[in-house]
Amino acid sequence: MRGLGLKLALLRIAMMLCVCKATSSLHPLILVPGSGGNQLEARLTTGYKPSGLFCGRFYPIFKDKEGWFRLWFDPSVLLAPFTKCFNQRMMLYYDPDLDDYRNAPGVETRVPEFGSTNSLLYLNPNLKRLTAYMAPLVKFLEEIGYVSGETMFGAPYDFRYGLAAEGHPSHVGSKFLQDLKDLIEKASASNGGKPVILLSHSLGGLYVLQLLNRNPPSWRRRFIKHFIALSAPWGGTVQEMLTFASGSSFGVPLVDPLLVRGEQRSSVSNLWLMPSPKLFGSGKALVITPNKAYSAHDIPEFLNDIGYPEGVIPYISRILPMTESLAAPNVGLTCIFGTGVKTPETLLYAKAGFDKQPEAVYGDGDGTVNLESLSALESLWAFEKNQSLKVIRLSGISHNSILEISAALDAIIAEISSINSKAQAEVSFE
Repeated sequence: MRGLGLKLALLRIAMMLCVCKATSSLHPLILVPGSGGNQLEARLTTGYKPSGLFCGRFYPIFKDKEGWFRLWFDPSVLLAPFTKCFNQRMMLYYDPDLDDYRNAPGVETRVPEFGSTNSLLYLNPNLKRLTAYMAPLVKFLEEIGYVSGETMFGAPYDFRYGLAAEGHPSHVGSKFLQDLKDLIEKASASNGGKPVILLSHSLGGLYVLQLLNRNPPSWRRRFIKHFIALSAPWGGTVQEMLTFASGSSFGVPLVDPLLVRGEQRSSVSNLWLMPSPKLFGSGKALVITPNKAYSAHDIPEFLNDIGYPEGVIPYISRILPMTESLAAPNVGLTCIFGTGVKTPETLLYAKAGFDKQPEAVYGDGDGTVNLESLSALESLWAFEKNQSLKVIRLSGISHNSILEISAALDAIIAEISSINSKAQAEVSFE
């Protein structure tokens, strides 16, 4: 690992020295964040009914002149009375008549600064040290010549929502895909018609793959140079079953997982991240209780048994068909992910039930996503002759530290530079 780190560091220095020469050859780059990886704003209308004394329309005190305030990330979520407010305002509701999801009554939401990297840098710009997300990555990209708003763009989205299988509406998720498609075309047009490099993290990779497969090959050939997926959970994660069963504070102190469990269950994207039956199979128990064991094939039964029966129909009809089909987009793809970090692969519940956090049996992965999911495309696309797939494993790098640790960032930058260099060589040869 030391030798690799030294080589990557030297390569980075070399790339920095020739920034001026290379800038004109850069393909435009679009960053697509993971779940929780960008800011969200909300506004309360007269239809809002507070769940408690602290959750009235007066909270939070600081809003803009039109009533908008930061919903994610707001540090007050760490305090129990306001955690309940956050839970209520982040909730989604499935409407069976519309076969789609909507916000809680009286809550409007929006994603600030689509097209810009600003809302991806920090989840809260007032708490930069605590909420940095893509800021280190963007800094490294700037060092090799990328400029925000010119050659580098951001595609934030409402990460609570997801997509749905063919034949089912998904108004918010589908609008994001259209916005992303428009951004790709504009980025290409403003850079001399050069095709775009898409760089995603986590859940963002699933969105990008859906975008590619929902557009014709001619569009992909014209507008997409390469797709780089960081820490992509292609087949979901066992961790998500814990989130649905018991809630998850994701290591944040003071937050009671049960206070945010309702909101986490209502998130369509979380349902999308359930372990895929196709990848995890039926023979491996992922959740074990004193009375029953659940594999990836038992998720409908699992949702019912944990007290979330309203999730069963959307999962079966909207989510499952998407997870069963991970078609190759025939676009150059590089998967970069961490390994060697202990990752929950089986959850053990005692008699106390799902309201208590389980014990975990750990396996390989990046601490959040299991290795079976991270590396899934290697086996699924093994015989796809028209699909170029490169896999880069980074030992000891966790799901989010891939955006922070210099060795990981150097590997990402090296791959982007290699793609740009090859493109420049092709142009020169022609």
